[in-house]
Amino acid sequence: MSISKRKLRSAEWFGTADKNGFMYRSWMKNQGIPSHAFDGRPVIGICNTWSELTPCNAHFRKIADHVKRGVYEAGGFPVEFPVFSNGESNLRPTAMLTRNLAAMDVEEAIRGNPIDAVVLLAGCDKTTPALLMGAASCDVPALVVSGGPMLNGKLDGRNIGSGTAVWQLHESLKAGEIDLHQFLSAEAGMSRSAGTCNTMGTASTMACMAEALGVTLPHNAAIPAVDARRYVLAHLSGSRIVEMAQEDLRLSRILTRQAFENAIRANAAIGGSTNAVIHLKAIAGRIGVPLALEDWTRIGRGTPTLVDLMPSGRFLMEEFYYAGGLPAVLRRLGEHGLLPHPGALTINGKTLWDNVREAPCHDDEVIRPLSRPLVPDGGICVLRGNLAPRGAVLKPSAATPALLRHRGRAVVFETLEHYKERIADESLDVDANSVLVLKRCGPRGYPGMAEVGNMGLPPKLLRQGIKDMVRISDARMSGTAYGTVVLHVAPEAAAGGPLAAVRDGDWIELDCEAGRLHLDISDEELAARLAECPAMPAPADGGYRKLYVEHVLQADEGCDLDFLVGCRGHAVPRHSH
Repeated sequence: MSISKRKLRSAEWFGTADKNGFMYRSWMKNQGIPSHAFDGRPVIGICNTWSELTPCNAHFRKIADHVKRGVYEAGGFPVEFPVFSNGESNLRPTAMLTRNLAAMDVEEAIRGNPIDAVVLLAGCDKTTPALLMGAASCDVPALVVSGGPMLNGKLDGRNIGSGTAVWQLHESLKAGEIDLHQFLSAEAGMSRSAGTCNTMGTASTMACMAEALGVTLPHNAAIPAVDARRYVLAHLSGSRIVEMAQEDLRLSRILTRQAFENAIRANAAIGGSTNAVIHLKAIAGRIGVPLALEDWTRIGRGTPTLVDLMPSGRFLMEEFYYAGGLPAVLRRLGEHGLLPHPGALTINGKTLWDNVREAPCHDDEVIRPLSRPLVPDGGICVLRGNLAPRGAVLKPSAATPALLRHRGRAVVFETLEHYKERIADESLDVDANSVLVLKRCGPRGYPGMAEVGNMGLPPKLLRQGIKDMVRISDARMSGTAYGTVVLHVAPEAAAGGPLAAVRDGDWIELDCEAGRLHLDISDEELAARLAECPAMPAPADGGYRKLYVEHVLQADEGCDLDFLVGCRGHAVPRHSH
């Protein structure tokens, strides 16, 4: 049996002529695998989040087949394996609760199996960070192949965005602008094909973040799921991962501090989801790169949003790809000195700038020039103050400019259930200047930090034509949503954070330009109120939720489990048969 010049990790399983080698090869051969598959060629894992319960990823078996073709073509041996598929669309209470569980699954599947490198098939929101987190903790050669966005949604002859249309239509229904028949008629036309949300929601944002980080081939983020070029990219990724295994090009060489700074700048330029703040922090924590909320202010603020996509703008991911995709955005940033580290290494062995320096832009309406941005300052707004001592975030590109500096009286909802009971009450003491405050929806409180921060407005105000209000919570917001919404308040109410002390009628001041979120009560009054608000205990009924609540970090730390932070390397397990 010939062994390649560089001893591969899989050789510890398949490369010996003793009892162990006999057993490992023999068991694999029951699938009809010939002996020459074990001649020292790289074993490539295909980490698949396919599931019919995760509609965004339901086409991944076909994508995996194309990856395998590329692996075989380059002389590798592909092995596909499943991991937990945490899809946002169906999973309750939220896929964020199980992001870390999926990351644990990925890490242990890679660590415990004869894999030299891995292709990560990711699509729905949390699958991209989960797979990158798990692979980063193993520090193996790895790349991402995204599933791609679905085709444009259609309603009455016009384009509608998945997710975004739901929020818009539901508000219109509550305002009496449309009837139930019109609302339900949008269902079939909103999701017309396989793929993730076609807006710049969290799935598309994280696909863009993966590309900006350099862990995908160029154009991975935007090719529509059902476009044949998505399968070509999967094929080419399969070929490239074999070369990465032979080069030992590990994630630690790609996921550098420079790569994360490039991603932060790219997120501002695309009008990306606030969820990227949490996910990038978690990925960075797994590879050992320091990343703080202040980095989003230092690097992201002042960056114009160039991509005119829903929910911030007009177009959808189809148009984004046809216009040039992320490479065109990165080129425009780079030509104006706004790409922090153009020399950052990517998985194809080239620098980020090498990959995009000649990228064309075919539509200046979809990907705008810097002289005519969608939003002059599109970076994530990081807020601090006595209401959020460890920070909170807001997405200016999706907000109402007039509300970015605002002072109003609080209307408080102690829990999500309390909000649902109270929001439609015609006697609710609320007006357009009020600030809606939702508590106990953070990492510990929900648990899992669900996407409920973009609270629907009171119906009586919707009927008056009010379309936006300042909203504050320790929850998250779907990347497909919009509005002047303050999120990720840390520490959360359930952990004893100041948010727990807010009462109806309190004055709250929001000042995005100054980065300030202030509750207008004295320090003494705040301390006295908090003394009456103990932190929530962990669930008594055990299981993963108990583990999660006891060990989850706060939003500013990425919401990873405390014992999962860090890179544990890719050593082969000590014991074998």
